[in-house]
Amino acid sequence: MKKVFLVLILISAGLAAHAQYDPKALEILEAMSKKYKSIASFEANLTSGLTNESEGVKEEFKGKITVKGDKFRLVLDDQEVINNGTTVWTYLPAAKEVNIDNFDPSSDDVNPTKIFDMYKKGFKYLYLADKTEGGILCEEVDLVPEKRDAQYFKIKMMISKKDKSIQSWTMFDRSGNRYKYTITKFTPNVKVEDAFFTFDVKKYPGVEVIDLR
Repeated sequence: MKKVFLVLILISAGLAAHAQYDPKALEILEAMSKKYKSIASFEANLTSGLTNESEGVKEEFKGKITVKGDKFRLVLDDQEVINNGTTVWTYLPAAKEVNIDNFDPSSDDVNPTKIFDMYKKGFKYLYLADKTEGGILCEEVDLVPEKRDAQYFKIKMMISKKDKSIQSWTMFDRSGNRYKYTITKFTPNVKVEDAFFTFDVKKYPGVEVIDLR
């Protein structure tokens, strides 16, 4: 299994070395970006999967994300991540604690509010093929960071050929983890107040606040 994983790493490294600013990939990405920029807010149900073949790890979670401008709220089985554009709250219900930190837009972490525009800075991009995923014909595009020491060495996007909506994206990190997010339901232009993107401690009696700012 380790040999198989090593081969996959070498193949990906070869792809990264040859990835360029592919005009066909750019055309697809620009159309996708234009679609989502026309939406003021949205809510999406998704599945989140983590696999690491060398470690025998395979996990899957269900979640929901709400996005409005540069704000988002991601609810997973074991945690909530809330970002109002300047502050990030990570709430862990089982531990009854919430971690508070400043949001750093320049970090390598993939921000769900920027997934539609991230290709514009710091990435090369390459169209690979048309491929069916979940019964939907998609265009497969790889984003490869220009920085060799980036946290993720590749991000694979599956974009609907028909309406340019994102079906899934997969992030490959350097420790062998592969994170895949698949959108199962999408609702555009939901009505949501800005207060929804903050963590109100008063509503969570007994929660421990860990301020990392």
